Amino acid sequence: MTAHRAVRLAEEIKREIAQIFREELKDPGIGFASITRVEVSKDLRYAKVFVSVMGSPPERKKALEAMQRATGYIRAGLSQRIRVRFMPELTFKLDESIEQGVRIAKLIDQVREESHEQDNDGNA
Repeated sequence: MTAHRAVRLAEEIKREIAQIFREELKDPGIGFASITRVEVSKDLRYAKVFVSVMGSPPERKKALEAMQRATGYIRAGLSQRIRVRFMPELTFKLDESIEQGVRIAKLIDQVREESHEQDNDGNA
């Protein structure tokens, strides 16, 4: 039962934080960020918010720092939107899975190109 509740709460937090990012936060340091997933602990006290940020590594670090500074504001906004006894403590983490996926896709395309070139050289 608790695991199911943690999953539901995580989805609700994800949706509400995304809305707060879109409509309320005006910090230019955050840039273009999207919430990829939220993991809530079984006791519902802690939440890890995984964020994908477009930009160079220094820009991503700057965005993550801006999110950490805004944690109190975000948590207060969540407590007004979501009815829970205790609002989980938020921790923002960079989610680099999208960048890794893009890198892997490029490597696969590169291998396909090289393989195609070798097939064409062998047929000539």
